[in-house]
Amino acid sequence: MANLPHEILGNALVLKPSRRIDSSNAKAFEDDASALVDAGPKLVVVDASELDYISSAGLRVILTTAKKAKAAGGGLTIACARNNVKEVLAVSGFDNIFGLHASVEAAIASLGK
Repeated sequence: MANLPHEILGNALVLKPSRRIDSSNAKAFEDDASALVDAGPKLVVVDASELDYISSAGLRVILTTAKKAKAAGGGLTIACARNNVKEVLAVSGFDNIFGLHASVEAAIASLGK
């Protein structure tokens, strides 16, 4: 997942992982996300619309990215998760910790509060 797809919308960094975040690519996701948070907006949205699968390693890197954003004065939330990813987020409690939003715009708005 080198060169993690992303965009900056207003004052938010939108990360756009695709296919999977698992043990095979979690480190690359973490490294890329960390560098992007260091360089840009501290309000982070994970756009999960193209994400088919997330493992415990993937959950861990979402958590470390969120901690980094929060320490810098920002935050992290998740948008557009597909049902199978939503289920993993719900079982792990991440839906309550970070919030799940139907759109990137709604996610950005929630971070602005």
